[in-house]
Amino acid sequence: MKYYILDERVPVGVPDPLEWAKFFEEADRRRVAVTELPGAVRVSTVFLGLDHNWSLEGPPILFETMIFGGPHDEYQERYATWGEAEAGHARAVSLASDPALKPTTPKGTP
Repeated sequence: MKYYILDERVPVGVPDPLEWAKFFEEADRRRVAVTELPGAVRVSTVFLGLDHNWSLEGPPILFETMIFGGPHDEYQERYATWGEAEAGHARAVSLASDPALKPTTPKGTP
């Protein structure tokens, strides 16, 4: 298993799980964005630090956006880069802000 930390906003693989764990001691270091919306809805985007690309093809999937609460509760998208994660967060905020919208990607797809 390969561990990743962030150098600025760029994921860097590290072989030492202790170095990885030390990075994760500070939760704010891995938060890309969080948005609180009316109706107790939260959109959260974070750096995962472990590759969630289970197909083993393509880049490591290291970031995740989730919606908590509201009609899109548990909606999820995953990404390879910080920039993709920021764009995905903005899409999820738009989705969570309008209950009539339908997701453009299925739950949990990278």
